[in-house]
Amino acid sequence: MKLVKSANTKPELSLRKALWDSGLRGYRLNWKNVIGKPDIAFTKKKIAIFVHGCFWHRCPRCKRPIPKSNFEYWKDKFKKNISRDKRTFLELKKQKWIVFIVWECDIKNSLKKTVNKINRTVKRRSF
Repeated sequence: MKLVKSANTKPELSLRKALWDSGLRGYRLNWKNVIGKPDIAFTKKKIAIFVHGCFWHRCPRCKRPIPKSNFEYWKDKFKKNISRDKRTFLELKKQKWIVFIVWECDIKNSLKKTVNKINRTVKRRSF
């Protein structure tokens, strides 16, 4: 498990490059000053973006199978991941953050659409 990267994954790098190419600047990476350490955070606009791997966070569309070896361990691990993600999402919402969950498959299949949605939200949000 130590070899599994939590930052600068391929999907995250792809999204960041696309955001940069679209003209979005001024975000922080893995910002520790807010719950959940979002992968990308527009701190002044209170927008948090989490890039979730379909396997680790159990994408509802991909429905990746749970490994058969050590099944109970993996089932418990995924359950905890999902529970933590929900708590983080709800806490950020309470603090008036806009939260984007970007799935690995969204980046592979519809990166431009995802970037456009984030771009519109960032441009509209003001404090």
